[in-house]
Parts: sequence; structure tokens; C-alpha cells
Amino acid sequence: MKKLFILLVIATTIAAMPASLKANGPVIDFTLERIDLGTLYADQLPEFRYSIEFTNNGNAPLILTAVRACCGTRVVSWPQEPVNPGQKGTIQIDFRLSPRAQRVNRTVTVSSNDPNQPTSIFRIVGQIVDRSAQPPR
Repeated sequence: MKKLFILLVIATTIAAMPASLKANGPVIDFTLERIDLGTLYADQLPEFRYSIEFTNNGNAPLILTAVRACCGTRVVSWPQEPVNPGQKGTIQIDFRLSPRAQRVNRTVTVSSNDPNQPTSIFRIVGQIVDRSAQPPR
């Protein structure tokens, strides 16, 4: 009987562990993981402006310490104040693409005080094709 009681206590402790290991602190959660531009034609490229939305799904204020972009992508704005639990934030970016056939693979790197994911990478992907190189339909 004593062994059964000890076994029951151990099983209960193990079952309760995931709840006790739940992340404390801020948690950054992007609305979309990436933007897929699809296929674009080199002779019709607009200037792109996007809002990258995220939510703090944690239980402490989320602080973005740095937001960097690569490859000619410009970070226009990002929250300078803490984003409280349950609130949303927005990172504004814009960029232009060269009018030539190429694969698009841009990144925006977000550094924050999220203990489980201190660096998050948001991707922008797509393909630019030359219309004259496309076979007629």
C-alpha cells in the first residue's frame, strides 16, 4: 500500500510538471510567419509597404530591443514602448525590388525579451520573372 501511495504521488507530480514549466514572461507571436509575394513580373513591380503584426501572448510586458532588416528592406517603425500581455504591436517595413528575374528572400530580425525566443526571424519570399522569358499561353 505504501508503494502504491508513493507511485501515485510521483505520477501526480509528473502530470503537474508541464503546468509548472509553463513559460513565464513575454511571448512574441506573429500573426503570419512570413509573407509570400508569389510570382511577380519584372516590368510591373510596385513599391512594397507591409505591417508585420504580432501579439504578446505572455504574462509580462514584451520589449523589442532591436528590429533589423536585410537586402534593402527598411524598417519604418516598431514599438518603442513595452507591449503589454494580450496586446498587439506592429512593425512597419518597406522595400523595392530590382526589376530582374530573381528569387526574393528577405528577412526582418526581431530581438526581444522573450526568454524562449529572444531572436525571431520574419521572412518575405517570392519570385520575380521576366515576362518576355515566359512561354505564351
